[in-house]
Amino acid sequence: MTMSSTGPAEGAIGRAEGPVPPGSGSHSAVHAAGWDALAADGSVVRIRPIQAEDEPALKALNRRASDRSIYLRFFALNRRGADEHAHHLASAGDGYGALVAEYGEQLVGVASYEVLRPGEAEMAFLVDDAVHGRGIGTLLLEQLAAVARERGIHHLRADTLAENAAMLRVFTESGFEQVRHLESGVVELSLDTSYGPGTLDRMAERERSAEEGSLRRVLSPASVTVIGAGRKPGGVGREVLINLAEGNYSGELSAVNPHAELIGSVPSYPSVLDIPGTVDLAIVAVPAAQVLGVVRDCGRKGVAGAVILTAGFSELGEAGRQLQQDVLAVAREHSIRLIGPNCLGIVNTAPEVRLNATFADLVPSPGSLAIAAQSGAVGIAVLDHAGRAGLGISEFVSLGNKVDVSGNDLLLRWWREPRTDVIGLYLESFGNPRKFGRLARLVGRTKPILVVKGGRSTGGRRAGASHTAAAATPVIAVDALFAQSGVLRMDTVEELVDTARVLAGRPLPRGRRLGVIGNAGGAGVLAADAAGRLGLKVPELSAVIQQELVDTTGAVGAGNPVDLGAAASAQTLERALQVVMNSGEVDSVVVCYAATRAGNVRDTFRAIAAAAAGSAVPVVVTCLGAPAAEPRIVLDDGSTVPVFAFPEGAVRALAHAVRYSEWRSRPQGAVPTLDRVDADGAHAVARSFLEHAPASGWANTRTAEQLMEYAGIPVLQAISVSRRDELPAAVNYPVAVKTAAEGIVHKTDVGGVRVGVRDREALFSAYDEITTATGDPRVVVQAMAPAGTELVIGMVRDPLFGPVVMAGSGGVLTDLLADRRWRGLPLTDLDAAEMVRSLRCAPLLAGYRGAPPADEQAVLEVLHRVAWLVETVPEIAELDINPLMAAPSGAIAVDVKIRLIPATPEPDWHSRSLRR
Repeated sequence: MTMSSTGPAEGAIGRAEGPVPPGSGSHSAVHAAGWDALAADGSVVRIRPIQAEDEPALKALNRRASDRSIYLRFFALNRRGADEHAHHLASAGDGYGALVAEYGEQLVGVASYEVLRPGEAEMAFLVDDAVHGRGIGTLLLEQLAAVARERGIHHLRADTLAENAAMLRVFTESGFEQVRHLESGVVELSLDTSYGPGTLDRMAERERSAEEGSLRRVLSPASVTVIGAGRKPGGVGREVLINLAEGNYSGELSAVNPHAELIGSVPSYPSVLDIPGTVDLAIVAVPAAQVLGVVRDCGRKGVAGAVILTAGFSELGEAGRQLQQDVLAVAREHSIRLIGPNCLGIVNTAPEVRLNATFADLVPSPGSLAIAAQSGAVGIAVLDHAGRAGLGISEFVSLGNKVDVSGNDLLLRWWREPRTDVIGLYLESFGNPRKFGRLARLVGRTKPILVVKGGRSTGGRRAGASHTAAAATPVIAVDALFAQSGVLRMDTVEELVDTARVLAGRPLPRGRRLGVIGNAGGAGVLAADAAGRLGLKVPELSAVIQQELVDTTGAVGAGNPVDLGAAASAQTLERALQVVMNSGEVDSVVVCYAATRAGNVRDTFRAIAAAAAGSAVPVVVTCLGAPAAEPRIVLDDGSTVPVFAFPEGAVRALAHAVRYSEWRSRPQGAVPTLDRVDADGAHAVARSFLEHAPASGWANTRTAEQLMEYAGIPVLQAISVSRRDELPAAVNYPVAVKTAAEGIVHKTDVGGVRVGVRDREALFSAYDEITTATGDPRVVVQAMAPAGTELVIGMVRDPLFGPVVMAGSGGVLTDLLADRRWRGLPLTDLDAAEMVRSLRCAPLLAGYRGAPPADEQAVLEVLHRVAWLVETVPEIAELDINPLMAAPSGAIAVDVKIRLIPATPEPDWHSRSLRR
């Protein structure tokens, strides 16, 4: 126990956008090319597995280390011993793991572990003195824990000198659960490699801080140059330069064009290297073949970020993809953040920045909506519609091919950005969806996230031999991800902008009760109808409030909708609004106003503003017959009331706000700790099965039962039979007989099930009938299940989203009713409860028409145990429990199907690194 460590006092943050594939060598979790990660100062660090040829660099690291660092690391001033250890790490085999960190061209850190006993290893770190304080030690710790966890190591130990405050601080601030013991000036530490809520929260906060540092000079640059700005109007680069100049960009503006000294009134230089002073941001608009050289020059200049407008990269095929990767490699070498390529540009409307670095013919006004769009055309549509709807923009980023900066990065950027109230995303793909979900849960607690997801067709429907796999589609996986993370899925750009208008700067609805007030009875009816369709309630107002409305406003109808009559004045509307909003009987209000000669739109809007000022009840307005009316009503405090053209759009946006408010106000839930589970046993069963079926296959009855047993899921025991003479001589009748033929999902459809078999003669008859119908001699004989509600619990492992768990109506009605709910992992207690209680068959579980209620808690426990099993055993590709019989006495699995495949460890979905 002589391993100690030294490292920085500050944390490090990386970024993950693509799943990291299994690699080669001794570390399956880290690709041999390594991961790029953000250090605490925003610079890029490469983390990768150690290689034999690293030995000279490791020894050089030892030589650069101070005497104190060597002492803290090895408990003695022994450089020879340090070099021997470097040789040991570079040549170590099984039982060891080591990662190195590269900063620029130099190896600046190493982290390693050595297995002590099954499930436990000893760790050690050394970080170059020159980069202390940049979070590299924390980053190495996080990645080493991920590698160790994937190799079945649940605890990492370290002996650290008590005086090594820097390394102890790294351990403390990492968020990993740990146990410490101090003896003779040495701290004995044991760190749990699993992710707890505190671990993930700490990681996210460190990542947010690093992203802020990395993107600050990109999205709020003090100097910008446009590379490829032409002398004549019309070119992309020239139009960006015009937008920057005419938008009064606050910083230093220049252009790069070797054939001009001025582009308009902007100074131009032959190369970015010739520009005096520093350059924070380069807008690149040169042909694709020239981009690599331009980015290399930007690196030499010290440019912090580049927005590559140029097309002709991965969207054109393999050659373009390779060029894109080459550009990224050069950017990584110089810690340049890239936006694009093939994008529209970026916008920051902050008064101290005034950056419009796009070639769109739009001038976004300042506001509180931050937008990221993978498509430039959709980005233009969002900016255009937001402008016409009176909604201002805080920042806009056109992501293009997302070679570097992604939606995940921008969630972190906008999480604490004070000018942003609402985040809108248009995405066509996810790089790391499970990370997106984790970040969205955190960010969504303070800011709503609205997403238009392109590619909703069902063409990606999977073929599968289980009910779960057959029903799972990419759309379902996305919807499950959004439901868990509080993301509001929008069908259109218009819907996104409309919903953002309701959410920006106004109080959230505290419930589903909607008040409808106006001078247009028909419009009020349309609003009430839309509310009913969208799950809102339009409650009848109490007799006291109705009488007050009649007395003070002369309302024609005061029950809700409140009809004030076509001739109602602005003052009448104001009084009615005040009565209803102060009643405590509604949670939000929609005003349905029809412009007539009897009234004045401007006066009416002023009356609405007066009633809404300071109220905790949000208001939206529908203005009919006044196409030139302002799209918003500005209150004295600067907040706005959105004005819509039609009642349905107003109510739809308000319903989204209600959904978000409900999600944000609910507890976050927790993943239960389960007893009666055996991870080692489950692993052994899966490995044993695959040794005899190495390609993949459906588990036999015994294997499926064993996996259920190790997960603590009760199973109705079955006897497997492969010949007629193997039928059991003594069983407790009645029994059920089912085919055990592989690949049959719907057993009843092929005559593969007989139930209520009451004696031995009937048993032989059932066997003959089933085997004749299926052409397969294999059956199972099973006791009859207790009476109850039939459910289905399933899982399919999506290549992008990971395990997706399903609960639904089971038995023969599974596909007919299609009554299913889906969630990803981790599955909290609230997730599981929502899945079961939102099913259409939920009333059956609660006890329908006098029937005894089922044990709901037992059903929820099965869901959690399935989630544990599939997260623990990555070899499980599909799982179906159909039916799960939910009875008053508990829940029991009647029929279980499990498909196993050889599985390399899954990527670390919470990783903060970006694969090259």
